[in-house]
Amino acid sequence: MMDEIDSRLLAALQIDATLTAQDLGERLNLSASQAARRRQRLETSGTITGYGARIAPAAVGLQVQAFVQVQMATHAPEPARAFANLIATLPEVVSAFTMTGEADYLLRVWCADLAGLNRLIQQRLLPHPSVARVQSQIVLDQMKPDGPLPV
Repeated sequence: MMDEIDSRLLAALQIDATLTAQDLGERLNLSASQAARRRQRLETSGTITGYGARIAPAAVGLQVQAFVQVQMATHAPEPARAFANLIATLPEVVSAFTMTGEADYLLRVWCADLAGLNRLIQQRLLPHPSVARVQSQIVLDQMKPDGPLPV
């Protein structure tokens, strides 16, 4: 059961995951040990699933972000599993969603350039036997960066 203090703790960690128990305690008006126990409980329960660094894509050579919609030719379990396995092996795919509507999957991808996006679509996605159609939208600008969840 989460309370208001847990929500504040989660909000703080989403902004800065490097906060120490002492820092959290000061922000939440708790002792460092109480803040540490709360964080530990949220980690153990699976509410906090991990910690990571946000990296500037351009700094690591990624210039093209795109959303790729994939429509499947079949929805049989084995081809769907094979497609999911393919997606899991593609480092360019940073998130993947199953969708309602015309597209079955929505992939968020990062590539070094347009040629890389083209290779991903033409050589990896379209040749898959269960893929019927692929449509991509290239991101021109991200007006709002990925942010924390509204806890």
